[in-house]
Amino acid sequence: MSSTRQNKIERLLQRDLGDIFQKGTSTLFRGKMVTVTSVRISPDLSVARVYLSLFPVEDKQEFIKYISSIEGQIRFDLGKRVRHQLRKVPELAFFVDDSLDYIDNIGKLLK
Repeated sequence: MSSTRQNKIERLLQRDLGDIFQKGTSTLFRGKMVTVTSVRISPDLSVARVYLSLFPVEDKQEFIKYISSIEGQIRFDLGKRVRHQLRKVPELAFFVDDSLDYIDNIGKLLK
């Protein structure tokens, strides 16, 4: 059960991370389109699970490993944006959001 504070922080992180991913597409993310679909934060606000939708990527797990390797840079950029709202920037854990692939697969099966 999420508290109101957790929900507000999740929305804040989703908005700011989405902006970071959008502006860093050409340099950091090799021209790939990365969309932050959802963010879930732990009750103690120390760990944020970030679910990403990746568009022109063949090996999604390999790309998630790459994003995790530059997590420090992403967290630094996020810290500059949320420094007035949060005391401590949560650790970021990135995961592939495969809900669109799942919906596409069900659509194919129903045809």
